[in-house]
Amino acid sequence: MKYRELGKTGLHVSEIGLGAEWLERHNSREVEEIIQYCESKGINILDCWMSNPDVRTNIGDAIRGRRDRWIIQGHLGSTWQNGQYVKSREMENVRKAFQDLLDRLHTDYIDLGMIHFVDECREFHTLMNGEFYEYALSLKEKGVIRHIGMSTHNPEVARLAAESGKVEMILFSVNPAFDMLPASENLDDYFSIDYYKNTCGITPERAELYRICEERGVGITVMKGYAGGRLLDAASSPFGVALTPVQCIHYALTRPAVASILTGFDSIDHVDAAVAYESASDEEKDYATVLASAPLHAYSGQCTYCGHCAPCPAGIDIAMVNKLYDLASMHDEVPATVKAHYQSLSVTADDCIECGGCEKRCPFGVHVIHRMKLMRALFS
Repeated sequence: MKYRELGKTGLHVSEIGLGAEWLERHNSREVEEIIQYCESKGINILDCWMSNPDVRTNIGDAIRGRRDRWIIQGHLGSTWQNGQYVKSREMENVRKAFQDLLDRLHTDYIDLGMIHFVDECREFHTLMNGEFYEYALSLKEKGVIRHIGMSTHNPEVARLAAESGKVEMILFSVNPAFDMLPASENLDDYFSIDYYKNTCGITPERAELYRICEERGVGITVMKGYAGGRLLDAASSPFGVALTPVQCIHYALTRPAVASILTGFDSIDHVDAAVAYESASDEEKDYATVLASAPLHAYSGQCTYCGHCAPCPAGIDIAMVNKLYDLASMHDEVPATVKAHYQSLSVTADDCIECGGCEKRCPFGVHVIHRMKLMRALFS
């Protein structure tokens, strides 16, 4: 296992990390097996955003006696209320939930105290200029958290965080489906293999974010590196071809400022599939050739979250709601986290006025209005 310095924190994290969300599906014995196997493979960072007391307890028991071997991302604002996860900004609930995290993990400190799930600029400013950030800062001053981080899916919020000087690292969603396809006014460009050979393949907003983070020493840990598994299946991939875990991991780890990709593990086989990256050949890591050779029709009708549909007169972040819809659609039941992310948006598909401007601007012929109707039904 190789290790990278996480921004200016001084922490050296394993390139492959553990995103512990999937551990909610497992009992205490299985959680212990997966965590100990990760440890044996050199993995030393885990993210526990979940508020479910059972999974927190199982993780805490699994690392008990070996706490110093793990760098933990623990979240401020992820709470458990009435038997379910709730993103909260009510300070009484935030404090109670964070103390619960410490207690159940059998620790008196968290390495990376994450301001949990900030996806709107307005909320970013409210949190950072109010008692929420003051609470995080007080925890840092007491040594209860060692570094302040933030989790977000929005590159604009991530940029604000990186430029603020108040956030030391960011947990951000990085994968080809979220990043790729540079802006162009010529539809034919998107179906030209030569177009990929001559560009970096990243939207300007995201390329700028990675540059700023690298320049300012703000480290990035990666979530959704497989796009919720979507990229591993040709049928669900927006590119019409499947990528391997190794290719997805290589994509994430070659972005500037990225130190670790946190992947979900349901079994030790999943761990092996990820850590195979460390011994993979250049050919096995090559994602660019696969994407460049994708079927020319692969993008037609598929939202690639490029943002060319904007602006929306109703203020809907069309790329974001499409992303959440696609993630939700991959499951028999909408995951509580995805639903919470969607419902926390100040403007949703319910606000669509069906003007059709987005569809005229979309370079891939996505039937946005129809998808908005499907979202209303799915998230209602």
